[in-house]
Amino acid sequence: MLHTGKRLQTRLLTGAAVAVLALGLAACSDEKESATSAAPADAMTTASTPATSTPATSTATPAASSTMAPATEVAQAAAPAASVEVPKPDGEVEMSALMAPGALPEQAIGKADAPVTVVEYMSMTCPHCAHFHNTSFEALKQKYVESGKVRFVLREFPFDPRAAAAFMLARCAPEGQYFPMVSMLFKQQEQWAAAQNGRDALLQMSKLAGFTQESFEACLTNQKLLDDVNAVMQKGAKEFGVASTPTFFINGKRYSGDMSVDTMSALIDPLL
Repeated sequence: MLHTGKRLQTRLLTGAAVAVLALGLAACSDEKESATSAAPADAMTTASTPATSTPATSTATPAASSTMAPATEVAQAAAPAASVEVPKPDGEVEMSALMAPGALPEQAIGKADAPVTVVEYMSMTCPHCAHFHNTSFEALKQKYVESGKVRFVLREFPFDPRAAAAFMLARCAPEGQYFPMVSMLFKQQEQWAAAQNGRDALLQMSKLAGFTQESFEACLTNQKLLDDVNAVMQKGAKEFGVASTPTFFINGKRYSGDMSVDTMSALIDPLL
């Protein structure tokens, strides 16, 4: 959830800061929230009803967990639709400002000089973000990124401490493994995002990616990394008007909400 704390200060094991304690799923694309740094929860193993966040302009309830789509859906998503309603942008940002260096190194795939740049702000506990990455992302990558037409950038926008923890682990993965780690966590989102014991669930997911108990704990007790993840979120909210996840910038034009391959193609193709 989106909280109003300045930074996460909850302690894990020996007392260092950790971002893995929140329960429940994050508010995402259909819940417009003003973003601030995530605040700590008080217990990591409580199995009670997910907490809710209260944005300045509306009362948000947790988004329902999305059903993970089978692998064949990626191929099906690439099939052309009879007609697509092309969404209108809800804002625009100068590309020079959008692509200026931030608190963390950019996580991007595709040619640096591709004619189209897509920047996605996402939260790891957002079901809508998981749906996009589980059903559309691979098809888009094959169609546009691998052909040199699109550079795709992922940026952190955690609405809750558990999402921040997941992002930290992706950042701590070996070089070149950020995107695979994100993909794995989205595919298994239902297993860890609302688990009774978030720490243990994330530890098990991380071990699949090669983490040890020690490297897992070292990553999640890295206060500077946590601060930098939150700084990426704050910049997106304050400077670029990101208020929900997923939010996409396509050559600077802002679109909020999950999009199919066909919808995104309708926005990308005229720019090629």
